[in-house]
Amino acid sequence: MLKKITLAAAAALVLAACGQQAEQKAQTASGAASGSAPAQAVSGSLLERINNKGTITVGTEGTYAPFTYHDGAGKLTGYDVEVTRAVAQKLGVQVEFKETQWDAMLSGLKSGRFDLVANQVSLTTPERRATFDKSADYSYSGPMMLVRQDESGIKTLADIKGRKAAQTLSSNYGEMATKAGAEIVPVDGMAQALTLVQQKRAELTLNDSLAFLDYLKKNPNSGLKTAWQAGAEEKLGSGFIVNKGNDEALAKISTAVEELRKDGTLKKLGEEFFGTDVSVK
Repeated sequence: MLKKITLAAAAALVLAACGQQAEQKAQTASGAASGSAPAQAVSGSLLERINNKGTITVGTEGTYAPFTYHDGAGKLTGYDVEVTRAVAQKLGVQVEFKETQWDAMLSGLKSGRFDLVANQVSLTTPERRATFDKSADYSYSGPMMLVRQDESGIKTLADIKGRKAAQTLSSNYGEMATKAGAEIVPVDGMAQALTLVQQKRAELTLNDSLAFLDYLKKNPNSGLKTAWQAGAEEKLGSGFIVNKGNDEALAKISTAVEELRKDGTLKKLGEEFFGTDVSVK
C-alpha cells in the first residue's frame, strides 16, 4: 500500500510509495467508513458474478484522496474509484464499494468480505504474493524531485550532492537523498518539506510522484516544479487485488483495464485527478 502522507496544505493528501506502509497495524473491527454494518462474506465466486452480470464488492478506504475519497457532495470518488466503475461498466456488472480502514482491508479480502480491493496496492512482499494476485496495473508511481521554479542547477539525482534536501529521516526518499550525497534537512512530513523548499531553507525534496502530481495540480501557484523523476524501471504499478484462485475472473478484469488504457479512459481519469496520465510508466 502506498504509505500515507498527511498534506495539510493540499487538502490532507495521504500518499507515498506502495509497500512502504507498515505491514502490521492493530486491525480494526469497523467494516465500513460510511457507517453501514460490517460486510458479510460474499457468496458464490467472483467469476460467477462477472459471467452472470451480477454485483461485485470492492474494498476501498474512502479517505485516501485523490484515490478514494468523498467529494464535497458526499459522493465516493477518486482515481481508483472511477477506474473501478469504468472496469465494472466494461464487464457489465454492478459495483458495491465497501469502505474499510487500511489495517483491515487485505484481511477482509482474504476472509471474503469483498471480491477485490481497489486502493493503490502493490504486492511488494512475498507474504502478499503468496496470498493475493494483482490485475494489470492501472497506475504507476516512483520517486520524484521538486525544486523552486527559479532553480536551474538541479536536473538529475547526481546534481543534489552537497545540496540541502528536506526529507524525513526514516523514509526511502531520505535514504535516497543521503546516498546521493545531499545534506538532509529533517522534516516531519511532505507538507513541511515543501514549505522549507518554498522558504529557501532547503533546495529540494524527494517523494512519490503521484503525491507530488496531486499537490502541483491543486497548488498551481506553489512556486515549485519537477526537476527529476525516476525512469520506468524504478516505478511500481498498482492494480486490483484479488485472492488467489480467481485466475479467470482476474483475466477478465485485466482485459477490461487494458481496454480502458487503449480507449483513453485511464489517460482521461489520470488527467482529471493528477493533471497527467499515470497509467503508463
